[in-house]
Order: sequence, then structure tokens, then C-alpha cells
Amino acid sequence: MKANSYIPALTGVRAIAAFLVFFHHFNQLDFPFPLRRTLNEFHMGVTMFFLLSGFLICMRYYDSCELSENWFRKYIKNRIARIYPMYLLLTLVTFGLYFMFSGEASVLNGFGSPVLILLLNIFFLRGFFDDFKFTGVGQGWSLTVEESFYFLAPLFFMQIKKNKKAIIYLPILLLSAGSLLVLIFRNFSFFGFFGNFTFMFLYTFLGRCVEFFIGMGLALIILKTNESDRKYPIFTLLGLLGIAGSIGIMASLPLNGIEFGLYHPFGIVTNNLILPIGIAFFYFGLIKEKSLIRKFLSSATMQLLGKSSYIFYLIHIGVISNFAKVWTRSGVDAFYSWLEIKRYDWLGEHLNDSMLFIGIVFIILNLVSILLYKTIEEPLNLYIRKSKLLEK
Repeated sequence: MKANSYIPALTGVRAIAAFLVFFHHFNQLDFPFPLRRTLNEFHMGVTMFFLLSGFLICMRYYDSCELSENWFRKYIKNRIARIYPMYLLLTLVTFGLYFMFSGEASVLNGFGSPVLILLLNIFFLRGFFDDFKFTGVGQGWSLTVEESFYFLAPLFFMQIKKNKKAIIYLPILLLSAGSLLVLIFRNFSFFGFFGNFTFMFLYTFLGRCVEFFIGMGLALIILKTNESDRKYPIFTLLGLLGIAGSIGIMASLPLNGIEFGLYHPFGIVTNNLILPIGIAFFYFGLIKEKSLIRKFLSSATMQLLGKSSYIFYLIHIGVISNFAKVWTRSGVDAFYSWLEIKRYDWLGEHLNDSMLFIGIVFIILNLVSILLYKTIEEPLNLYIRKSKLLEK
């Protein structure tokens, strides 16, 4: 397959990944226990993003990569165009509303220096500190992980070209480096900078590098494969089984004071190693096998949702989401009052309040995401890519 080949199903799968994270954050206590425990582990959408990033960056840049200033400038410009404009805009909106109106405690997470927190957010530095990781646009911690990979990926590519075994020993070295940092800095109180192993393994690139390398390994396999589509979706089904099994493992782990199975030691192993292998099988199936799942993910609707999924991910919790929740809660309460007045109580009894609330918020946030994608993200992306930014 050619390095610049567009794979529609993988655009559609971006939407699925973002939606999984949405339902993870919108889990409700009144849901039946099995559903609630399962949704608790839908954080796995982040793993899908990380593996997809490793795959796509390797597909696009592995063959053309060179350690020259001009190449690196263009590479970074493309990465900025893809990630930074909407993140910066939403971060500034979040802090602007904090300063002017809301005083929302989660924006600063209890810290008294908003300017410092703002700078840490703008420059992707907050993700290196356990105490700061959820400040600002809370879910943006994952972008620190992404940006760390973007900057290091060309070095990885060059090393793998020299020695194919590097794809195995590089993540081992990175995990060792992360562990060493924890052993050193857990003895200091520096805002949680590599302060414990749970933070390192779940919230830093050094801890989650395996996901990116599995994605890169998949890309190297695909780049060498020129065979036509396979008739039977064996890898697609194996991947789905691996994903479902990984969720099942994490959902069945004893919590004992932790919020999610992800925080259990075996949950970390499952999330960072077993789950990515299942996702890699699933992605291979989407690329190489004919299936109804691939057809669905390649549909025009899923393409649009996939392209706007980055914005959806950035707004699904935070100031925009809070506004949508307040507006929706008011509307849902008014609807149930109307049912009672009209004596349609039987309908209200069979219509789950939480499900209706979450469904409406989900639709609103998708519509806002599509609007922002069409009017801001896509035009800015194209403008920056065509500009002379960072070029001599």
C-alpha cells in the first residue's frame, strides 16, 4: 500500500474512539451495574487514538523521513496545522470564561496561579505533571502524549531503518527511562512530575509508548503488503474479540478504592499491552478485509463524524459541554413535566431520563463539532499547510 493512501474506515473509527470516551465520561450511577462497569472502561478510545497516531504518522513519514532542518520544519508545520489551532482556541475560550464569568474550579484544579496554568496548557507542558494534567481543557492531557510522539517519531524512524529490532527495544528503553524518572522524582514534591508509576504508565508518552509502537509496527506491515482485499473478516472479528475481552478484564477487576479497573496494576497491563494488540488486529481487518463494519465506517456520515471527532473530543467535557448539559437538563425536565400534565406518565416511566439526557447532549455536541470543523478547523488546517510558517 502507498504511504499516502487514504483509508476511509480509519477516519470513521476516529469517531467511534471519541464516542467511547464520551460515554466513559457520561457514565451514570443509575445505570445497571454491568453497563456502568463496562462504560467505566470506555477510556479505551484514547488507546485507539494513540495506536492510530502511531500508524498514520509512520505510514505518511517513514519512507520520506530525513534528519534535515527543512524536512523537520515542514513536518512540524503539518502537525501544528492538525492539532494546535482548535486546541489553542478552546483553551483560550476556557480560560477567558473562567476569568470573566465561571470561576469553574476544574480549570485550575485548585491552584492559585491562572497565568502559569494557562501557559502550561498552551505549551502542552501540563501533561508532565500529575497535579496539572486535568487543568484547562481537561482531556487535553492526551495531547502532551501525542506531541511527545510527534517530536520523537523521526528519530524512531531513522533508528528502525538502521535496525528493525529497534521497534522492540526502543519502547523498552522508553519504559525504563520513565521508570527511572519515577524512582528519582517520587522522592520530591514537584507538582507530581513523574511522581508515581500509575501516572507515568497512564498519562505520559514514556508509559504509553507501546501503543504508538504497535501502531508503527502495523504501518510497516501494511506498507509492505500489496495484496488485494481479503474476502473474510477474520482479523476484524479477532480484533473485536480482543477489544471486548480487554474491556471485560478491566471491568471485572476489583476496584478496592480505585475508580476504574484501568488503575489496577493488571488493568494497566491490559490497557497498555493486551488492548493495543486487539486494536491492531481490528485496524488490519479494516484496511485489508471486506466487511460490513468497514463499509459502515467508510460511509459519508461516518467520514464527517470522523473528521469532526477531534473537536468533539476537545469539547465533550468542559465549558461548551457544561452549557449543553444545563440547556438539555432544563429541556428534559420541562418535557417530563409536560408528560405529567398531559397524563402521559406511562411514557415517562418507560423513557429513561439519563439515556434521554445523554442522547440529546451527544447530538448537540456532534452538531457543534461539525459546525466548528467546517467553519474553523478545516479552513485553518488548509491555510497553515499552504502557508510559509516555519519555512525559511
